[in-house]
Amino acid sequence: MRRVTKVYPGGHVGLEHVSLRVDRGEFVFLVGPTGCGKTTLIKTLIRELQPTEGEVLIAGRDIASLQDKKVPQLRRRIGTVFQDYKLLPNRTVYDNVAYALQVIGASRSEIRNKVPDACASSASPTR
Repeated sequence: MRRVTKVYPGGHVGLEHVSLRVDRGEFVFLVGPTGCGKTTLIKTLIRELQPTEGEVLIAGRDIASLQDKKVPQLRRRIGTVFQDYKLLPNRTVYDNVAYALQVIGASRSEIRNKVPDACASSASPTR
């Protein structure tokens, strides 16, 4: 993100001149108090919202110029979990993560290899 600003109708500022760089393979947590712009930032990264100013680049490409039909492909490449995440309530954490990988076409062996790492990466360091 380069100097991204998002102003909602009515003048509410969701983001103001935000710059952010996340390198390939990095695992990032976005935390802060209610109303500070976390959801706006994430929704801008996955092109659910368009910035009022600035640019959002994914793998060096400005996503504003991305065709609408390519947006689902973009979202599959960016793993996001919102505060109001929708887990399958009758499934384990492992099963929920495996399901997400299955939806994007991962093979069974890939799922078996990636799920334990994903679950370990998101575990609290104080567990």
